[in-house]
Amino acid sequence: MSSLPARTGRYRQRYKDHLRLVSGCIPYRLGKNFNCCYNNPEKKLLVLMISSPDRDDLVFPKGGWENDETIDEAARREALEEAGVRGILSENPLGVWEFRSKSKQNSSSLEGGCRGYMFALNVTEELDSWPEQASHDRKWLTTEEAFKFCRYDWMRDALRRFLNTLSEESSLKMAGESKETPVIRPVADAGEVRQISSPGYFGNPSGVQHLENSCCNCEVQG
Repeated sequence: MSSLPARTGRYRQRYKDHLRLVSGCIPYRLGKNFNCCYNNPEKKLLVLMISSPDRDDLVFPKGGWENDETIDEAARREALEEAGVRGILSENPLGVWEFRSKSKQNSSSLEGGCRGYMFALNVTEELDSWPEQASHDRKWLTTEEAFKFCRYDWMRDALRRFLNTLSEESSLKMAGESKETPVIRPVADAGEVRQISSPGYFGNPSGVQHLENSCCNCEVQG
């Protein structure tokens, strides 16, 4: 069992507009030839989901964003505690979703409302043991399988946004690699050569949403 303790309790929990702030991620890994299939990423892509006790469906790692950490630190911590993975987190969240916690789904009060920020996590390390291993099994799935196992509609929406973002990033990379290769031209009067190239530009894909501009209100449990 991992010697790293999992955080418990909510005394550091962040709230805004009566909503509990939650951070999580979609852990993924790519096959070696993913860029050759950038227009059909499901063929070379696996995502990691985790189980919960006494449930048949699966979820992505997520949990409370606490007041002594940044939102991306919270996402990395939850991935480590619940799924036992580390990796490279996307710079911006895939989006923001509002939902109700599973224990308050039938309540008409404001209590139990959550605002969740989801990131993509390119997994680089998978631990043999992790803090919440006794509560969460993990399973690598194709995206087609993941859609079927997702517990909530908002998670399926996050997965769709993830796939769109990944496809756009791959398209940008392929476009950059197809730019004109450097050409060596002689300089007649100096006997020297100069290199002429057409550098590509790789910016943030438009599919990645910023915190303030990407809220999807889904009244489902969390």
